[in-house]
Amino acid sequence: MADETVTTPENISQSTHEPEQPSDQAAAASPASTPASKPSVPSPAAFAKKAPSIPPAVMAPTYKEEDLKAARAFGRVDDKGSVFVREGDQEREVGQFPDAANQEEALDLYAHRYLDLKEKLDLFAQRLKSSNIKAKEIDDSLKSLDEETQEPAVVGNIAALRAQLAELMNEGAAKKTQLDEERKVALDKAIAERTAIVEQAEALIAGLGDSTNWRQTADKLRSLFDQWQEHQRTSVRIDKKHADELWKRFSGTRSAFNQARRKWAQERDSSRSQARQIKESIISRANELKNSTDWGATSREFNQLMDQWKTAGRAGRKDDDSLWARFREAADVFFNARQADRDKMSSDEQDNLQRKEALLVKAEALLPVKDEAAAKQARQALAKIQEEWDQIGYVPRSDMRRIESRLDAVDRQIKTVEEAAWKKSDPEADARKSSFQTQLESQLAELDQQIAQASDPTKKQALEAEKATKEQWLKAIQ
Repeated sequence: MADETVTTPENISQSTHEPEQPSDQAAAASPASTPASKPSVPSPAAFAKKAPSIPPAVMAPTYKEEDLKAARAFGRVDDKGSVFVREGDQEREVGQFPDAANQEEALDLYAHRYLDLKEKLDLFAQRLKSSNIKAKEIDDSLKSLDEETQEPAVVGNIAALRAQLAELMNEGAAKKTQLDEERKVALDKAIAERTAIVEQAEALIAGLGDSTNWRQTADKLRSLFDQWQEHQRTSVRIDKKHADELWKRFSGTRSAFNQARRKWAQERDSSRSQARQIKESIISRANELKNSTDWGATSREFNQLMDQWKTAGRAGRKDDDSLWARFREAADVFFNARQADRDKMSSDEQDNLQRKEALLVKAEALLPVKDEAAAKQARQALAKIQEEWDQIGYVPRSDMRRIESRLDAVDRQIKTVEEAAWKKSDPEADARKSSFQTQLESQLAELDQQIAQASDPTKKQALEAEKATKEQWLKAIQ
């Protein structure tokens, strides 16, 4: 902190009332007439007429006449112009004023000096009441005033001056005690405030970890350092012991943070380098796979590469963006080709579906089959339809079960008639006919209930196909 200017009585402007000494040259100087000279060279008379440049005089304090009269009462002037002051029962010579016009003029000079000295005491008394006065200023001012009141060259009530000075010394001592107490309170407050700054910094360091936002933490520490510097400038000066101890703690937290951040940066760089290597190897493998047409196996491997990418860690925002773009480019080549193949396959499957549905129309046109001969002809026609069916190829997965069940229903109805014809020629068929008829009738009743409760169209269609088959069986055995 910058040193403060200490105000002492010496700083108070003083007025000197020394008598002016007459100047013989000035008294002898008088205007004189001189011949005219060249206009370019001023004459001595012109110089004499010019007003002399005199610096402005310091305004002397103006005292009341009764104050001056009271001060003059403590002095006298002898015939030689010597001035004396009375102190108690004794007199002391304080100076001479031989050229004074009268005794009052001589006494006035020293009475003014007395009042000047008293004004210093009065001003210091007012200064003692201010809140920004310092102990050193009190000591320096009292020392100076004490020296000036020992044997002052003044005329006035010197005993009163010394009594006032004694009172000021007591007030000064009390003021210093007050300042000392205020200083202690302010010091304790300043130490507590600076300790709070240190503790905030220590709390930041204690909270460092994997989830630390290093930039934000650095900004917070920088803000605390600014608070520290501002506190140094604006608060009272803390004693060296506490100041050094607190600074050691605060400086230690900053060093600990810098070390932890450097360690984190090194580990981050190492981790990023490792992540970069892993991702480079993933990209290399993706480029090897991108032209594969083994859609299933390659899709699974690309999914595995994606899982490896997610667990590889970060290589830094700039590198991550670049690496991801390269990986995505290779993956897009494969997946776009796979999608194009799927689109083509979907188109082919739709064509196959239309062809198989046309065959279904032919197959279902073979029904109903009334006797064994019709069943034999229908079986031959259905065999050709099934052979052509198998050569067509895949249909959309969502339609496969539907069309297969319709073709199976045709096959089952033809087979029912075939089995019925065979059973008629079977000696044991009559024995089983009654029991089988009962089972069919029971199953048909159960199918009616299931069809009524079914909400899935595909399932309902399958149940209806099964019912139609069993109805054919029932007709065949009746």
